[in-house]
Amino acid sequence: MAISIYSVTVPVLTRQLAALARILDKAEAYATERKFNPDVYVEARLAPDMHPLKFQIQSASDHAKFIVARLSGKTAPAWPDEEKSFADLKARVQKALDYLKGFTEADLAGGAERDVAQRIGGKDVTIKGDVYLLNRALPNFWFHVTTAYDILRHNGAPVGKGDFLA
Repeated sequence: MAISIYSVTVPVLTRQLAALARILDKAEAYATERKFNPDVYVEARLAPDMHPLKFQIQSASDHAKFIVARLSGKTAPAWPDEEKSFADLKARVQKALDYLKGFTEADLAGGAERDVAQRIGGKDVTIKGDVYLLNRALPNFWFHVTTAYDILRHNGAPVGKGDFLA
């Protein structure tokens, strides 16, 4: 199989967001079993100066939608960051999964060579799609998914590497 922009985006992002959805389910089941409201996870963070779980979920889902939108030349939908409950966070992940379903190999053809405009370090820059994907987009996506996992694990959710790797 030849590696294409599609093959390193839609299936990879889908797989990891689906794993994140299952991790959220396990955290919710743990909260139910321990008789506490899973909404306490929403504002949980690893350190006082880090963003909470809701920000990590919002960011991971935003990176997923921006990756495929920018590399296909489409405009990503605007999703307001209004999640306040654990159910809202789960819905946000599902929204990203549903969005990814709308992209095909043809949509992302030429994405490596496409110019991607971004604001980096307070400056508007244009970079090629492959540079955007490998040096900016995927590292940011993985950072926020990993941090979401870490927050839940740090707060007792019984998840492990197998859950993360799906």
